[in-house]
Formats: sequence, C-alpha cells, structure tokens
Amino acid sequence: MSDATTAGGGIGIGVAPYAELTFDADGDPDPGTRDAVGLLEATDLLVFAHGWNSDRSTSTRLFDRFYAPFPELVGPGVRLGFVGVVWPSIRFSDEPIPDFDPHGALAEPGHGTALDPATLRALGEFWPGRVAELDRVAELLEERPESQAAFTEFGALVRELAGVDAVDPVDLDPAVAVSGVGAVGAAAAGAPPVPAIFTEDVLEVCRALAEGLVEAGGPPGVPAGPGFSLGGGLRSLWNGAKELLRQATYYQMKKRAGVVGEHGLGPVLAELAARRPALRIHLIGHSFGARVVSFSLRAVPDGARYVKSATLLQGAFSHYSFADRLPHDKSSGGALRGMQRKVDGPVVACHSPYDSALKVFYPLASRMAGDSAGLLGLDERWGAIGHDGVQAVSGAPRLTLDAALSAGVPQAGCVSVDTGSVVRRGGPPSGAHSDICHEELARLVVAAGRMGR
Repeated sequence: MSDATTAGGGIGIGVAPYAELTFDADGDPDPGTRDAVGLLEATDLLVFAHGWNSDRSTSTRLFDRFYAPFPELVGPGVRLGFVGVVWPSIRFSDEPIPDFDPHGALAEPGHGTALDPATLRALGEFWPGRVAELDRVAELLEERPESQAAFTEFGALVRELAGVDAVDPVDLDPAVAVSGVGAVGAAAAGAPPVPAIFTEDVLEVCRALAEGLVEAGGPPGVPAGPGFSLGGGLRSLWNGAKELLRQATYYQMKKRAGVVGEHGLGPVLAELAARRPALRIHLIGHSFGARVVSFSLRAVPDGARYVKSATLLQGAFSHYSFADRLPHDKSSGGALRGMQRKVDGPVVACHSPYDSALKVFYPLASRMAGDSAGLLGLDERWGAIGHDGVQAVSGAPRLTLDAALSAGVPQAGCVSVDTGSVVRRGGPPSGAHSDICHEELARLVVAAGRMGR
C-alpha cells in the first residue's frame, strides 16, 4: 500500500484515491470536500461515516485503519475510491478505541467523574458558545457536592445544553419515540415533547445511570465487577450524572446524524450518481454514522440503483427502524421502513453482544420513561440494531460472521450478522462498541458489495 494524501488537503492515509467529505451540524457540505469526492476515479466508491469521535484526526485514523485491508480483497476489475464522512460528533476520552494509541484510548487515571481537559475542550467545540454552562458542569462533576440542589442545577444545565426545549421535529425512530425519547414531531405516537431522561427526577435518573454503569462493568478507571458498587450516598450518584451528560451528547448526535444523512450525504451522493451513472456506491457507517448512511437512503430517487450495499457497524439506532409495522404498535412503522429497497444489494447490520454502549445505555436511555417495569427493566422495544440486529422485518436472515464470510450474504434485503467473534474488546462504559477495525469486517463489506476476487 502506498501513502495517499487526502484529496482537497488534510492528513494522508494509506489507501488511494481518498477524500474526506465534511458536513456541518445542519448537513451542509463543505464545497471543497464535496468537489474532491467528485474527482475520485473509481468503479466502486466506499463511503464510511464515523460515529462519535473527538476530532478530525481521530476520525481520519479510524478511516485509515478500517480501509487498510480493502485493496488486497477486491477483484481485478474493481477500482476502489475511498471516502471518509466527517460530521460534528464527540467522543469522551474515557471511551476506549481498541488498537489506537494509549493516550487516545482512555482518560488519564484519577479524573473520576471530573472532565479531563481533552473532553472539556471537545464539549466546547460540540456546543459552541456554551463556555459558562460547561465550566459550571465541569465544576460540579469535579466537586461532587452531596446536595440535592446541586443535582437539580446540574440537570437543568444538561437540559439546556441538549436543547430539549427547542427540538426540531426530526423524524426519529418511532420505536424510540413512543417511549418518550424522541422528537417533538412524535406527538402522534403519544410521546411527550421532551425526552424523559431529561424530565424525570434528576436524582432517580442519575441513580439509574449509575446502576447502568455497574451493569456495564463500572465507571472508567474503576475495576470492573464486584470491586465497584453504587453505595448509598449522593456522592456516588455523580458517576450517573457524568453519564447523563454523555447521554445528552448522544441525544444531540442522534438528531444530527439523521439530518446529516438525509439532507447532507444523501443529496451529495444523488448528485454524484446523476453525473456518473456507472459509479457503484457502498455505504458503511459506525454507531451514529450507521444512522447517517441509513438516513441518506431517504434521498435516493425512486428507481435509482446506484447504492449497491450498506454495512452498518454497531448501529446506534432502533432495531425496528426498517420494519413496516412495529410489534408493539401495528399502526406505525420504523423511521426507515422500506428504505432497504433503495439499495441494489443487501443492508448488513453487524451486531455484537459485547457492545455495552448499545446493550446497556442505549436501551436504558430509550426506556427511561418511568414505566412500571422500572428504569432497568428489560423491554425489547428499546433495543439497538447494533446490539441484536434487524428486528420485525420478514425474511431477514440472521447469520454468524463465519457463515456470512464462507457462504456469502443475500443479494438484497436486510440481513443481521453476529460479529461478536471479533467485535469483543473494550472497557467500560462502551465495551466493544468501537472495536471495528478487523479484516473480517472489511471482507464482509466486500462480500455485501459483490466486489471480491
């Protein structure tokens, strides 16, 4: 492999030709990066949207690591072009990315609930113009006062940062919206206008999130298992308070991902395909980036066949998104119902039981509506597609990774692939959520796109 310089400028990576396509929070593309993508000479264009990350260098390293195996995997008639989709998201520095350099994988020991400088700086970029609010949030997390009033203040600050009082009516997953975690526009499904995670009693929310941390192996930097317990004092609930702040960033990223996909990436690819009708496009997304590429399908014109495959790696959105009818509400369908038919090939949902972010915290936030089962009660309505694959879509097979690689995947429609045999490394709180840089997953993308030797 030869070194390649990012088209349009930027950090070089080890595959070529490569370009980064950058969007702002409203889904508007950077014109220079959009033009650079249009100049890539290829028969097959791989378009990979990252999930959460701290900065551009983090996403570029992810693209570099994930794309590395591809040139050796494709057939002689395939000329690959590589695109990295960069959009405004955030990763707390205590969320590990396996195989990345140590200083970027985990926060420095001793921070506890305090925000380390890298995370505070990233939050300032994620929520520009909110320096005063973030400074106060950081102060409370560092001091951990044993005061109900302090928790009330913290909850109000997080609510303000999340912008839950001025939510655009984005069409979020109805499977989530009916839980009370969704958009204002979900009123038809009986959802309150503000996610319950931000409106329930803040102490109870922080307690539930702290218990979720116990379930996920303990807070970062604290030994997993019986070495960590919740305890009875208010001070211990600040672990849950930090998790509430993290959930606020997830909530914001989830909304942004849908906007960037439908109003940004989708139109850019549609325009590119109109100019280059022979180009074959293969979508890849990780975490909320899987939501980005999935929502981009809404912009595919009826009858167009340029999207040849979509591979969703640990997708952080509802496992009912592609369903025509929700099992618990037959009058509603998923937010992406029927979108798999916009793909001239398979939609492959990769899932792993070792992903704590999706196994514990995604459903916890989704079902935090004070239902009788309790905040930690099991309820399949709140599952993520990256935890247990596509649900409630008839004829969607479920395969092991070995079976998918040996026998192939279906030529069309949704398919779930259990990738837990390789996606299994990572510490609390996110577990194996970011453990995606494996040749086996690259081979799965190649198989889905029918690009192999």
